[in-house]
Amino acid sequence: MPTSSTLKSYSDKLYTNETLDFYLDLNDADLTETSIISLQPALIQALNEMQNLENGAIANPDENRTVGHYWLRNHTLAPLSEIRTQIEETINSIKSFAATVHQGQLLNPHGLAFSNILLIGIGGSALGPQFIADALDPKTAMNIHFLDNTDPDGIDRVLSGLSGVLSETLVIVISKSGGTAETRNGMLETQNVFTNQGLDFGRQAIAITGQDSQLYKLASEDNWLSIFPMWDWVGGRTSVMSAVGLLPAALLGIDIDALLAGAATMDEVTRSSDISKNPAALLAQAWFILGDGKGSKDMVVLPYKDRLLLFSRYLQQLIMESLGKRLDTQGNIVNQGLAVYGNKGSTDQHAYVQQLRDGLNNFFVTFIEVLSDREGSSILVDGQNSSGDYLFGFYKGTQTALSSSNRKSITITIPDVSPRSIGALIALYERAVGLYATLININAYHQPGVEAGKKAAGNVLDIKNSLLELLSGSDEYLSIEDISDQLSLAGQEILLYHILRHHAANHELDIMGSLMDPTSVKVKLR
Repeated sequence: MPTSSTLKSYSDKLYTNETLDFYLDLNDADLTETSIISLQPALIQALNEMQNLENGAIANPDENRTVGHYWLRNHTLAPLSEIRTQIEETINSIKSFAATVHQGQLLNPHGLAFSNILLIGIGGSALGPQFIADALDPKTAMNIHFLDNTDPDGIDRVLSGLSGVLSETLVIVISKSGGTAETRNGMLETQNVFTNQGLDFGRQAIAITGQDSQLYKLASEDNWLSIFPMWDWVGGRTSVMSAVGLLPAALLGIDIDALLAGAATMDEVTRSSDISKNPAALLAQAWFILGDGKGSKDMVVLPYKDRLLLFSRYLQQLIMESLGKRLDTQGNIVNQGLAVYGNKGSTDQHAYVQQLRDGLNNFFVTFIEVLSDREGSSILVDGQNSSGDYLFGFYKGTQTALSSSNRKSITITIPDVSPRSIGALIALYERAVGLYATLININAYHQPGVEAGKKAAGNVLDIKNSLLELLSGSDEYLSIEDISDQLSLAGQEILLYHILRHHAANHELDIMGSLMDPTSVKVKLR
């Protein structure tokens, strides 16, 4: 029977890859042929520039650095033999270290096996490992916990949950520079709890950091269990295939070879100069067309799988930190970006899908479908339907409802949530981000806005410290205006009020007047 014209038209906008059992469906993106053709020259240029990057070209001129996260899953592609050796030796060291833990060769100071992992990091140094751990069931008896903020209450919640097993907990501290404030604070808070329980922190600690960083020197001087490298040519948001992600994954018993192999296979596919056979180029093309090359439409990520709950958060950092830039590569103000949010299906059909269908049409959806329902067979919950049939039905129903309301969407389909499939997904989006960045002429590999926030935070702490020093030398109640005058901080009165309010809430100040009325407040130290 001849293929129907409808099915033929559908097939033309469906990318498939038999090796990965992967599908990228652009039928509901409604991309016009004219827009696709007009973008092809720019996409070819982006692919060429990506090849130059993989060959070792300087990709981050701000710091005169190459960007080599693609080498992590195929070290033979690295341009220097030294880098090839570093990658290979690190992977072998990770496997060896994990084996000593699993086989009981590395025990805690009391001769017991380690049962828990505490990972201390922030941003890509925590979010990638969190996503991997949540998506892929640990194959060992070890549990993993995260300190990924400098929130004292959050730190207390995690550490109190480990109070009975802290002596059986491996602590992984991740910071390239060793000076990242949130990570340093989490480490110091953890060290304090170890000390209070009479435990030797260094005999249970591992560092993942840059050569000769502050953290490297600390770990060396205090004889930590091991130090694994972070390299200048790997950015935090693309570090999950380095020791940052591989060490915790290996300790949890996750197949890191399969994770790397999935990424390497997707890398190979997405190097194709034939755009129709390159899913990363097709994704970047769709993002550009749907958002008019300006990110005018948000990306809503809806994975129909509980295991992929954290994937939208992972993509938020990867995409928004890479693409959210004020300046283009020539220094022109462009204010580029692509907003990403999402949770999971079908949960969100009871949350914000109502607005997606009937409200502002300021987005496009990325559906992520997982073909395998579960390991093993399913019961029927309703006639001939299983729970997985319902999940599939809700996904297709939402897609149809959005399409009928002229809402655009992209669908990615993977066979299962396995190390290989997760590795392929990560590699797909890393490549798509790099190609899209070239299309909009911005540098995807720096983060000046993040650095500006860190500098501003440092300024706040400097002012706070000056304020407390002033109060420590005075027995009088001082108003905000008094403090501003004495510290020469005209124009910073509102910030001073916020600082005072924070310290008052933490029982460090005596207050005259009311914090509800900033003009009435006078303070002194207790």
